Amino acid sequence: MGETLLVTIQVDMQDQTALTLQDDLADRIAKTGASGVMIDISALEIVDSFVGRMLTSISGIARILSATTVVVGMQPAVAITLVELGLSLEGVKTALNVERGMELLRRSRLENVLDH
Repeated sequence: MGETLLVTIQVDMQDQTALTLQDDLADRIAKTGASGVMIDISALEIVDSFVGRMLTSISGIARILSATTVVVGMQPAVAITLVELGLSLEGVKTALNVERGMELLRRSRLENVLDH
């Protein structure tokens, strides 16, 4: 969608699937020059510590490649689990839904333009 890569995760991810997603996203950011990555996890009912770390890792990789990552659609139970696991998703921006996530990315782009 424009300058944003949109990823929808429809199934609970296995570790290898998560690693493949991370590699594929890094390649796509580099190839397309995307300035934003939106990851919709609204279909996930369970997020374990590995997937939580993978979301943080994707955000870090995207940031190094000059893209902002926003995770949208997190279910309340997932948020509670992440807190209970002690995962703060450092550096990962979150929004309640895709619309709010797109607004967050739009504001981030404007801030980057003003900073440069």
